[in-house]
Amino acid sequence: MTFLFGMPGGWEWILILLAVILLFGGKKIPELMRGIGKGIREFNDAKGKVKEGIEEGMREDKK
Repeated sequence: MTFLFGMPGGWEWILILLAVILLFGGKKIPELMRGIGKGIREFNDAKGKVKEGIEEGMREDKK
C-alpha cells in the first residue's frame, strides 16, 4: 500500500497550484519563487563547500 503515497499526479499538482495562488495571491508568487530559488542556490553552495572540504581532507590523509 506504500505505492499510494508517491509523487502527486496531474490533478494533484493543479490543486496544489490553485491552493498556492489562493493563499499567496498572484502578486506574491514571483517573490515566493525568488526566495525558493535563493534558498536552493545557498543550499547547493554550502553542499559544494562541504564536499570540497571532505575531498581536501581525504587528499591530506593520503600524503
